[in-house]
Amino acid sequence: MKRSTSKGTETREFNYREIDWELRPGGMLVQKRDVGCGSSGPMIKIKVSHGSCHYDTAVPAQSTFGDLKKVLAHETGLEPKEQRLLYRGKEREDDEYLHMVGVKDMSKVILFEDPASKERKLEEMKRNQGTFEAYEAVARVRAEADKLCEKVAELETTFCSGTTIADKEFVVLTELLMTQLLKLDSIEADGEAKLQRRIEVRRIQSFVETLDNLKARNSNPFSNGSNAVSVTTKWETFPTQSATKVTQDWELFD
Repeated sequence: MKRSTSKGTETREFNYREIDWELRPGGMLVQKRDVGCGSSGPMIKIKVSHGSCHYDTAVPAQSTFGDLKKVLAHETGLEPKEQRLLYRGKEREDDEYLHMVGVKDMSKVILFEDPASKERKLEEMKRNQGTFEAYEAVARVRAEADKLCEKVAELETTFCSGTTIADKEFVVLTELLMTQLLKLDSIEADGEAKLQRRIEVRRIQSFVETLDNLKARNSNPFSNGSNAVSVTTKWETFPTQSATKVTQDWELFD
């Protein structure tokens, strides 16, 4: 904001911005510093060990361990809440300042992943692996069902051409389809894989119903709509004659 004096010879400029405050250990209220800002003091390099990996991480000297975790998140892929930092054999809290506990340039800090977070990731990996295996199992059944579907279509075409089919062919094909249903029933699936399994079950069941219908029509040819004979009874009506009139006129003979 600019302000001019009444003399018009002096112009002063004031810059105002919102100031964030933080409470330091010991109860001192100071202006909050941004990590990576040049006004945060000199930078120090910290040697961080994470399993077999080593990182040389540069942060302002007066950063907190929480600030260090944010920087390490970009290098390790671990979220700050998934990190545990040890310095001098003790786990450090996020609000502890590096310089307050003796962290200096080239100091060594040990990073390890939070056990609970690691366990959750393992469980998620197992679920993902299980889902992938379920997808593959359903896909294998679908491939077999496609082959059987072609055979069902061939039988239907043969039947519609008027050729009588041996019942054994219907039985064998039905048993093969039922075997695929049993395979689907043995697949443990969740989420989308479970939905795919349900869709495949319904598809195979429709093939079985088609075979049952064909078998019934093949066993009883007269039930086929194209060959059925319609028998009807037609009655003929005749006009009704008038009733005979009876009289009592008598004729005498000699």
